[in-house]
Amino acid sequence: MTLTSILPTLRASIPDPLAIDRWPEWTHPTTTDVIVSGVSLLRLVDICDTPCVHSAAAVVPGTHGRPSDTEQASVVVARVTSIERPGVLTLDADLAAVSACLEEVRMIGRVSTRRGRPFQLGNAVVALPEDLAVGDLIVVPCAGSISCRQLRAGVAS
Repeated sequence: MTLTSILPTLRASIPDPLAIDRWPEWTHPTTTDVIVSGVSLLRLVDICDTPCVHSAAAVVPGTHGRPSDTEQASVVVARVTSIERPGVLTLDADLAAVSACLEEVRMIGRVSTRRGRPFQLGNAVVALPEDLAVGDLIVVPCAGSISCRQLRAGVAS
């Protein structure tokens, strides 16, 4: 449990912490964005729309962020397309085909000071702010190098 989960109003001034071993190299959060290897994920969405992917070197576990010489990691940015009762999320990306670390999912694009609540995402349950809305952006770190094609394969049109 983190201080921002106990006092959600702190999210307006400090970002939620992240588990550095699960994200690509040189990842750091801000209150509204995640920066991966110098690339703002909000800016990436401006350029590429969603879903989009950014890949970089993976972090060697237990080294406090040292980049791997051989392994890759990716970050997927997807948009919430619907929220059905009771808290079932649908994204514009199919995360079933990738090794997503759903424990690290986070919302970007705006600050929420609302408490986290469970949402059903595919076969998993993720914790996101209770004021999550259609159109919000979700960021998920993934192991390995992935492509947008993998995210679109199972999405029904």
